[in-house]
Amino acid sequence: MNPTKLLYLENFNLLTAQVAVVDIINEEGRDVIVLDQTILYPQGGGQPYDQGSIKSPSAIFNVEEVRFVEGIVKHIGKFENGSFTKGDSVTIIVDEARRRLNSRLHSAGHVVDLAITELKLNWIPGKGFHFPQGPYVEYAGSFEGLDKEKLKADIENLCNKVISGGREVKILFMEKDKMKKVCHFVPDYIPEGKPGRVVMFGDFGVPCGGTHVANISEIKGITIRKVKQEGNNIRVGYGC
Repeated sequence: MNPTKLLYLENFNLLTAQVAVVDIINEEGRDVIVLDQTILYPQGGGQPYDQGSIKSPSAIFNVEEVRFVEGIVKHIGKFENGSFTKGDSVTIIVDEARRRLNSRLHSAGHVVDLAITELKLNWIPGKGFHFPQGPYVEYAGSFEGLDKEKLKADIENLCNKVISGGREVKILFMEKDKMKKVCHFVPDYIPEGKPGRVVMFGDFGVPCGGTHVANISEIKGITIRKVKQEGNNIRVGYGC
């Protein structure tokens, strides 16, 4: 089976598309639809999966979960009516409200990172959790010599200053060595020698495979909930 083409990598504003059914599987009592290409985001990179629907003239499949397994995107859910056959041309539709919420939260996490970079804290970015249930970003770094409450306010104020100014969000593809010219941090796990995806928030680049707002003004505002030590990391909790 060929890998699923990930349409959202090139256009995360695409909310509907015509695609083809590659396979219909039943796994542990759950229906799974495999398509030749998809606009639905499978969970990963700290971002929740999309939900939506897949429709043909004779059937509707409600997508409850989306997972990426060895190059294949699995659309997991239930048929509301009818069924598909291999080769059917179908329409895939993203749940727009869920996508926009998840995109705002993910973009907001990178705006927090932008603010921390501009404050010259020299923290090293780690994982991000961009779910609605308590989003945060983590860093390796130190609080030494810092006033936590002032820092919390400074991060929040700078985030909201950037949001109010607005910056267009664009997608670029480039090799790892070129990423270092537009990204303040490039993780070691990004492979050498092939184009990777960079999301540009104005002139601030982040290697990222997720979905985002078209302009950071769409985030509207960020609240920094907490800045605290979590084990060997500093966790910055935010909301938007």
